[in-house]
Amino acid sequence: MTAPPLIHIVDDDDALRTALQRLLTAAGLRVQAYASAGEFLLAPPAGAPGCLLLDLQMPGPSGLQLQQALVRHGIALPVIFLSGHGDLASGVQAMKAGAVDFLTKPVAREPLLEAIARALQADAQRRAARAADGELQARYTQLSRREREVFELVAAGRLNKQIAAALGIAERTVKAQRAQVMNKLGAANAAELGRIAAQLHPRGG
Repeated sequence: MTAPPLIHIVDDDDALRTALQRLLTAAGLRVQAYASAGEFLLAPPAGAPGCLLLDLQMPGPSGLQLQQALVRHGIALPVIFLSGHGDLASGVQAMKAGAVDFLTKPVAREPLLEAIARALQADAQRRAARAADGELQARYTQLSRREREVFELVAAGRLNKQIAAALGIAERTVKAQRAQVMNKLGAANAAELGRIAAQLHPRGG
């Protein structure tokens, strides 16, 4: 069972942090609060679903610096920035770096909850895509060396007779190997094999 999402609040303003905790808890969300970026990084979330409400300007590492640290540490939590400064340039930088939203303090309840809902949806979609990729990789590892060769050639649009010539095997052997590949990868036709190849080798490698 996947744990319910956890909303991480990182803000040095004690009163605001407490208010956000109460608001989100009342909305039925699980919340964990931190007074600084450093405190958050002492015990970063270990792959659990959720999102991060992050103050832009804080003593010590700023919100933008924490966002950059998350990327370096491979922590893919969606980030919602909170700013009391109306800093448009920082907002643009944050969004370019992958932030889901950029809200100005004091933030109203509904816009905040809507932003969190979008962030949690983005997190769920990313996790589902990652799980699907993992399943596909697992299926791919079940292919024999010859089946992988046939798979790559079918995905590249080669005909059975061309594959047979390229690999020095009989065309009926290609047909049998092709059927095995499609069965193991869950593909119905060559076009689907092409899409699977693109997923497995997104940069063509």
